[in-house]
Amino acid sequence: MEIPLQIFFHGIPPSEAVEARIREKVQKLERFHSHIISCRVAVESEHHHQHKGHQYHVRIDIVTPQREIVVSREHHDKHAHEDVYVAVRDAFDAASRQLEDHVRIQRGEVKTHEQQDQGT
Repeated sequence: MEIPLQIFFHGIPPSEAVEARIREKVQKLERFHSHIISCRVAVESEHHHQHKGHQYHVRIDIVTPQREIVVSREHHDKHAHEDVYVAVRDAFDAASRQLEDHVRIQRGEVKTHEQQDQGT
């Protein structure tokens, strides 16, 4: 990466363990797509749920030479996102899928559909 990884915590104290997990996930993304220019990760805790525990929201901004990929995982209805590690995992899984799609498009491995004629 040309620009060092940036990790932000909002509404929760910084955690070395969560930061280590994020760095591990970013390294896996870099092995898959070696041309990542920068990556910013924001982990937020939302406190306004009375009957649920804290819900975590993870946002990942990845910049490649051809595209910027933004993943924003916010699931208010899932109890799984009461665990910050699950929220981080789900966000990076989504980022990985988007990077895979981006690489497939670059390689020309995506099928194109013939445009159908429309009559009047």
